[in-house]
Amino acid sequence: MNTLVQQHPQASPGEASAMIELRKVCKWYGESQVLFDIDLSVRRGERIVVCGPSGSGKSTMIRCINRLEEHQQGDILVEGVNIAQSPGNLRFVRREVGMVFQQFNLFPHLTVMQNLTIAPMKIRAIGRREAEETARHFLDRVHIGNKADHYPRELSGGQQQRVAIARALCMKPKTMLFDEPTSALDPEMIKEVLDVMTQLAAEGMTMICVTHEMGFACSVADRVVFMDEGEIVEEAPPAEFFSQPKGERARAFLGQILHRHDG
Repeated sequence: MNTLVQQHPQASPGEASAMIELRKVCKWYGESQVLFDIDLSVRRGERIVVCGPSGSGKSTMIRCINRLEEHQQGDILVEGVNIAQSPGNLRFVRREVGMVFQQFNLFPHLTVMQNLTIAPMKIRAIGRREAEETARHFLDRVHIGNKADHYPRELSGGQQQRVAIARALCMKPKTMLFDEPTSALDPEMIKEVLDVMTQLAAEGMTMICVTHEMGFACSVADRVVFMDEGEIVEEAPPAEFFSQPKGERARAFLGQILHRHDG
């Protein structure tokens, strides 16, 4: 069993230079196309913030990376492995790519410890003792080590989201995807989650984060990717994107976001 867990699909020569690569990715819901020829390459250790107006395809794009959504055209590669080529490739990607959602998606009938250990024990075939040691380590990392025996309903929203981050880290992923992880939180809880994400970024975790938290983007991102109407319209380092957006769509979006935050 351990041998199966440790096997990695073979990458094609020259494909492993990027941690994640999207090539001409298109997606439809029925007859409605929602992603148009998405090209994106993310290097190991790079922190990408994806922003854009509601309905621009941001969440759909990152959900395609670990196949929570299926794309119909193009290729998505994780460490050179094409996720759509075989079920084995998909299992590999699910192990290597962690994801944190808008909603916490914790099992309400399980304790925090049980929420954190179930996937490593079932998917990585890790023994209970090792899984619990790993869980305690990551609960300490997100500053809620005293909540292991609590149930989700006994935690604040910010604490639940930090549990969700710890749960993803327990799989020891090489890349983390965040889909608007603070959007369901009260304002006073947002900082505690962003602080954990900032710490992960400082430690070199490869990250793709869909968020409207522009302060986080300025301080953490290596690159900002702006999407609108299912396309990547602009991408640039944060200082350049926020001070000199090239297109009218980006300028209009930033005007709305910054005005809302000022208000």
